[in-house]
Amino acid sequence: MIERIHTSKRTSKIVKHNGVVYLCGQVGIAGESVEEQTKECIRRIEALLSDAGSSTSQILQATIWLADIKDFAAMNAVWDEWLPEGQAPARACGEARLARDELKVEIIITAAYSE
Repeated sequence: MIERIHTSKRTSKIVKHNGVVYLCGQVGIAGESVEEQTKECIRRIEALLSDAGSSTSQILQATIWLADIKDFAAMNAVWDEWLPEGQAPARACGEARLARDELKVEIIITAAYSE
């Protein structure tokens, strides 16, 4: 069974299937620094994981898009403070043009959940 949560015509913020939860890409508040945008992404990810019956300890994979790869170290500083040691997911990070020029980071999460 596929369960979609917080669904609109275009997207679902959460899709659950066979013990895996997929979150749509999360962005921060446009115009803020990359650090502040990363913190906002994390806040939104935590809330969606909670809505899905999951948690940060169950994150399997993260895909991170930066508008400017020069922000890699600044984003990582926030990321490294967030996840406890030993809970790092498989992760990829690249540079991409994001949906709006004011956005600096987008994070996409896949996690496990208990059925």
